[in-house]
Amino acid sequence: MDRITEMQVFVSIAEEASLTRASDTLGLSVSSVSRALSALEQRLGVRLVQRTTRQMALTSEGESFARSARDILGALREAEESASRGVAEPFGTLRVGASLSFALLHLMPVVRGFTERYPRVRIEMQASNRYEDIVEHGLDLAVRTRRTEADSSVTIRKLAEVPRLLAAAPDYLARHGMPDRPEDLLSHRLLLYSLAEDWDTLVLRRHDETCRLKVSGDLVANDGQLLLRAALDGMGVLMQPAYILQQDLEAGRLVPVLPDWAPDGLVMNIAYPSRSFLPQRTRLFLNALVAHFRDCALEQRWSGLASGPGPFCGKCDNA
Repeated sequence: MDRITEMQVFVSIAEEASLTRASDTLGLSVSSVSRALSALEQRLGVRLVQRTTRQMALTSEGESFARSARDILGALREAEESASRGVAEPFGTLRVGASLSFALLHLMPVVRGFTERYPRVRIEMQASNRYEDIVEHGLDLAVRTRRTEADSSVTIRKLAEVPRLLAAAPDYLARHGMPDRPEDLLSHRLLLYSLAEDWDTLVLRRHDETCRLKVSGDLVANDGQLLLRAALDGMGVLMQPAYILQQDLEAGRLVPVLPDWAPDGLVMNIAYPSRSFLPQRTRLFLNALVAHFRDCALEQRWSGLASGPGPFCGKCDNA
């Protein structure tokens, strides 16, 4: 059995978690599948699967080899189909991860344009406000607001610097007054994001001054869209990244609070598994996302929100 076939057999074993089901999927006998696995383990000199009479599971080496084998087989399929069609049209499934807010506000316009241009690419969105392991969850790329990745096998590409801003609805400020200094926030109703680091501490900076406030919050939530809805309903002051507040600040539905005092900003990156072969669909989507940020001048628009709405970009009206 050649190496490519061994890989196909092993990937099927990994996905089915059963020699019998793998044999059914491949149309081979159980004994042939078992021999292929044994030959592969012997050639590699490692155990890929732990087998008992009742169950089987991949070893850590098996999990790593299964990921690599999937990439290799996917690259082979893409190369063969591109060659047979005579064109380099991307196809297959692209798995993209992002927070719910970013996916709703800024990723869907890119997805819409991408799928219209490349209809043979199927996109799976995984919206989560927690940083899921990219490799473990099978993501092709994810948009993250953090500077580094714990996994050294993950590559990051910077998209933008993202300020965080304090904001509230005009009617809330009409009822409760505009804070003049950070300490005034302690007498206001605060809407806090529970997944942020030190979510119960506000750290604001102005030039060389730093103010640190311990807060409890009148409403605490694990999703920025919930806090945004509460702020628009006049329930209090929130602190969120500019990409969440952009549309409502530009439309005047929210106004900046303490614009001279800034919370620490975030860095937005695209993260993707490092590999020698980056599938064409992944590379094209990554480039489309970077182009969207550039064409809509999102970083510049976000940086100017604290001082008032910036220019409206007609072609990026969903951004």
